[in-house]
Amino acid sequence: MNGFFFSFLVSLIGTALVIKSAGLHAADTDLSGPQKFHSHPVPRIGGVALLVAIMAGAGLTQFSRSTEPAALWWLLLCALPAFAGGLAEDLTKRVSPTRRLICTAVSAALGIWLLDGVIYRVDLPGIDYLLTFLPVAMVATVFTVVGIANAVNIIDGFNGLASMCVMMMLAALAYVGFQVGDTFVGTAALLTIGAVLGFFVWNFPAGLIFLGDGGAYLLGFLFAELSVLLIARNSAVSGLFPVLLCAYPMFETVFSIYRKKYLRGMSPGIPDGIHLHMLIYKRLMRWTLNGNGRQKTTRNSMTSPYLWILCMFSVIPAVLYWNNTLALGGFCLLFMVSYVLLYWSIVRFKAPKWLVVRR
Repeated sequence: MNGFFFSFLVSLIGTALVIKSAGLHAADTDLSGPQKFHSHPVPRIGGVALLVAIMAGAGLTQFSRSTEPAALWWLLLCALPAFAGGLAEDLTKRVSPTRRLICTAVSAALGIWLLDGVIYRVDLPGIDYLLTFLPVAMVATVFTVVGIANAVNIIDGFNGLASMCVMMMLAALAYVGFQVGDTFVGTAALLTIGAVLGFFVWNFPAGLIFLGDGGAYLLGFLFAELSVLLIARNSAVSGLFPVLLCAYPMFETVFSIYRKKYLRGMSPGIPDGIHLHMLIYKRLMRWTLNGNGRQKTTRNSMTSPYLWILCMFSVIPAVLYWNNTLALGGFCLLFMVSYVLLYWSIVRFKAPKWLVVRR
């Protein structure tokens, strides 16, 4: 727990310094576009403070003689390419999504090499047989880690949205990790939660800083890699546990690909303005689109709690049934059906009255 508090403190101070020095580095000055919901330029390199804070927590953990301290440094080393690709985009706005995904794939490959982070099972007949072949397992691992990291980046659209969802998912990983005696996964998850919490204080509700692509890819990779390691190292944990745990960001990504490619006939890589969190922002908040800056920030922040609740609908049953594959599979199906029904209800202007916030 000392590492958790230390990473929180370092993140809290480091994020404040990034905000204070906003004039010296990249800030998001583009207020137009389908995925822009802030009213003034905001620093978007919050990931730098996160990485420094996690490293500080890892250093304290090592000096406290915790188990497997070296593995924490290997994990952070693996995360560097994913973080660097996102940070380069934050600073230059010239790094394509494909290049960022390639950087994340390098991180996943390093995880296989340095940490033996390979998905050998998901506890589903047929798929588990295919995963007995190492090349298939390695490709599946890289694809999964890249997909989850990209999914976290996709939901990073509003103040506190991605950071709170990641904290909830990491808390579940930490709980199960300690339940099965995997102190490495539990400790790494706690260090990351501490760092994200220090950032969260400045990000929600005031929106003084963004994760940026660097921060989103860093958190997405760390969550994905720790999930892979938890399953690979602990046979008692169901292979579907992390699937249900990150059902919201993952299904948001899959559904968006389907919606763009097959319903709208456009490339999945082109940004649009009708992700679920954007629809909630536009159609459930009853402030005017052209309100003043303070109203727009408030509207931005008020959107996130709706998605926190949605995320909890998968996190809570995942924690309760982390070793029950049948129950986890059932809740995965229930979540997907509920998501689709909610999405189409909102997109057709038929959102439940209890969801609508009025002035």
